[in-house]
Amino acid sequence: MSLPDLLIEPIVRSALLEDLGRAGDLTTDALIGPERTAKAAIVARQPGTVAGVRCAEIAFALMDPAARLTVHAPDGTRVAPGDAVLTVEGKARALLSAERVGLNLACRLSGIATATAALVEAVAGTKAKITCTRKTTPGLRALEKAAVRAGGGANHRFGLDDAVLIKDNHIAVAGGVAIAIETIRARVGHLVKIEVEVDTLDQLREAMPAAPDAVLFDNMGPEALAQAVDIVAGCAITEASGGITLESAPAIAETGVDILSAGWLTHSSKALDLGLDIVVD
Repeated sequence: MSLPDLLIEPIVRSALLEDLGRAGDLTTDALIGPERTAKAAIVARQPGTVAGVRCAEIAFALMDPAARLTVHAPDGTRVAPGDAVLTVEGKARALLSAERVGLNLACRLSGIATATAALVEAVAGTKAKITCTRKTTPGLRALEKAAVRAGGGANHRFGLDDAVLIKDNHIAVAGGVAIAIETIRARVGHLVKIEVEVDTLDQLREAMPAAPDAVLFDNMGPEALAQAVDIVAGCAITEASGGITLESAPAIAETGVDILSAGWLTHSSKALDLGLDIVVD
């Protein structure tokens, strides 16, 4: 599922405006004439899964609306070092001025897609899905969640307004798990899903009679997770979160949980190394 340009363009435009500042690209404008043209390619420097290609396209197009762009590796494509992701032909000034913004976004988002793909591969053969969380870079949530999808993962809620997630601090204020679920169910619309976070099996036993739609098991080890899945017995979606790594994910997935959610996919993934190779006409 790709994002509409309407959501991407304002983010890219804002990044270009930040980079161009008050006077534009002093280096490029002083060095290169306005009619000079060039061809460039965004090329993978290391293996990974690409995402954010449309961000780079839009960056070049905003600087040169007449630029000719060709995508060689759409979002979700696995690339090897030397593979071309995107080629662009147009005004040399535009290519150089848009380079950093296009690469910043594509490298960041490709890193998220690459990390997601690795985690998806780690749980292959189980029923578990990999999802992200709301631990995203402010202003980039839509792009980062799209990158998770490009890597083969799925998305958790996008914000506070599209589902209920009752966490430990909500429970502390409400006075208990069951009362929190029952109070919220009486006040939200019939289409709103309710998920509750539990830290212990006792909390889970208290929660289940209130019939949550989903239960998040927070920082439980595989043995406790397997017991928790048995207690739920298919009556709610089960989610494991906290401390999930490439190494721990297989054992967690084998417990039978439906979802593994990992905040680090969007807040700590290492950027994929992509570079711009330019040829002057």
